[in-house]
Amino acid sequence: MTAELAAALPAVVAVLALGLWAVTAVGMKVRAIDAANSAAIAAARGEDAQAVAAAYLPDGASVAVSSDGTVARAVVTAPVRPLGPLTPPMDVTAQAAAPMEPGLPQ
Repeated sequence: MTAELAAALPAVVAVLALGLWAVTAVGMKVRAIDAANSAAIAAARGEDAQAVAAAYLPDGASVAVSSDGTVARAVVTAPVRPLGPLTPPMDVTAQAAAPMEPGLPQ
């Protein structure tokens, strides 16, 4: 029993690490989507989109907001290190759009 456990343990650890990596990356993607949606809606209302999105994001994340007069768009890019500082960072990106509120100055 001990030999089999010793042989299988690296595979079990690898599967657990992969699962943790996936959960962390997906969690950051959900936060980025929430931030992009909130930023786009805030920009469409004429509010500060950066401040609204900052509540969802970690340090180092960026929020780019643009508007063409009819639609406000937000693009959020957030760095994530799923297994801590031992792994290379990856960027998670999310985009959202919202129609501009009527009556706002252009």
